[in-house]
Amino acid sequence: MTDLAPVRRALLSVSDKTGLTDLGRALAERGIELLSTGGTARALREAGLTVRDVAEITQFPEMMDGRVKTLHPMVHGGLLALRDKDDHLSAMQEHGIGPIDLLVVNLYPFEETVAKGGDYDACIENIDIGGPAMIRAAAKNHAFVSVVVDVEDYEPLLAEMEANHGQTTYAFRQKLALTAYARTGAYDAAVSTWMAGALGDAAPRRRAVAGHLAQTLRYGENPHQAAAFYTDGSARPGVATARQVQGKELSYNNINDTDAAFELVSEFDPEDGPACAIIKHANPCGVARGARLTEAYKAAYDCDRTSAFGGIVALNQPLDGETAEEIAAIFTEVVIAPGADEAALSIFARKKNLRLLLTDGLADPVEAALTLRQVSGGYLVQDKDSGRVWPDDLKVVTRRAPTDRELADMLFAWKVAKHVKSNAIVYVRDGATVGVGAGQMSRVDSCRIAARKAQDMAAELGLETPLTQGSVVASDAFFPFADGLLTAAEAGATAVIQPGGSMRDEDVIRAADEAGLAMVLTGMRHFRH
Repeated sequence: MTDLAPVRRALLSVSDKTGLTDLGRALAERGIELLSTGGTARALREAGLTVRDVAEITQFPEMMDGRVKTLHPMVHGGLLALRDKDDHLSAMQEHGIGPIDLLVVNLYPFEETVAKGGDYDACIENIDIGGPAMIRAAAKNHAFVSVVVDVEDYEPLLAEMEANHGQTTYAFRQKLALTAYARTGAYDAAVSTWMAGALGDAAPRRRAVAGHLAQTLRYGENPHQAAAFYTDGSARPGVATARQVQGKELSYNNINDTDAAFELVSEFDPEDGPACAIIKHANPCGVARGARLTEAYKAAYDCDRTSAFGGIVALNQPLDGETAEEIAAIFTEVVIAPGADEAALSIFARKKNLRLLLTDGLADPVEAALTLRQVSGGYLVQDKDSGRVWPDDLKVVTRRAPTDRELADMLFAWKVAKHVKSNAIVYVRDGATVGVGAGQMSRVDSCRIAARKAQDMAAELGLETPLTQGSVVASDAFFPFADGLLTAAEAGATAVIQPGGSMRDEDVIRAADEAGLAMVLTGMRHFRH
């Protein structure tokens, strides 16, 4: 094997025709013979290029609706032959197999077919067979063959050949092979994931996961950690599909926190009014609704102004100028929203470092999806928490039933608690969080922390009583003892929403009755670790 490998003969067979004719023309101008199939050959000929059909090489026509065309020794021998082995060269000569030095293939649009809601038969028909087989063959023989599977590699390929007088370097071919194997792996992962869903198999024996590099990051959670951001091809609105209008490059922590903020605010239907969520370190420090977007932002901000500094703001409606002015008044890392008007864009333009992401929609909070978490030696896979409760799902267990206002605040608090790290406690009054306790080892500590934050915020706002006075409280899991509930009552809460299911439920209910609280059980918990 030598470092440089000449490109004299190329096979092009692509579903995505982007850039095809420009690439074909550039190769032809270098005197490279072009082989092709079906629609690719037709597109190249329409561009005035000379192309040989693979069927002419194999002496077999394309058949079975194009399912069989490249699965032939004349193709795979040309891709796999080792140019420095005499017996390989002899076999090529004996059987009239010509070498193929460059393979350009992108695969049938299986992922796109699934994304568009294709039925079972349509998805099956869009599983490519010959393409992956050729890609793997060419990638294995990267000592001599260059394989290109992404349109974005067309220009680097031509630049490489220009720099090396029509040849490619071994290092370049190695990089192409790496990309090629990752592509076939991702393709198979998409097929197997779809098939598991189509068959209703929640735990298939083998599960493949794949992603496409969206961004290399300066570092991970901390500067000594390397990191990168990969997308999974989903069209779901969110941080991965958003358009960044302005601001510095997103960091690892920005992406993580922005995702948490947007998933939370997407719980609130914009048709029911504006909503705002402010996130710090993946936990909400303020969430609120309002008659106008600016009112929702102010109410969310007034839950915990200290934590909101340097936070992430997510909105469920397009950002307007009035709200932009309020947000721009303090240091904010990222704002994510379905859209923004010209006034808002003009105001944010003065804040060059403020990152603004526009999503053109909200995430569906009940959309079926999987979440993955790596543990030592494996992965944990589960359904995304899309659980919701409605008024009819609630069971009143105390002598006093909640008022309509308390009920509305309970349902609001329950949506927020779902997005708070366990143990989670959320106080809400009049459609706004007024205290959040997150991630504590005991539930009573979360109750105390949330209440203490509300006291501190009252002092900052010049109020005589904390905003938790007259609030409701949500707990993501049951109260194991009455102490947490009594702490909430001492903070001024008048009603409680919690899953129930503790061995001591009766004790907790008795304590609620004695404190004059209304309490409802959901029968559903929202642990978030």
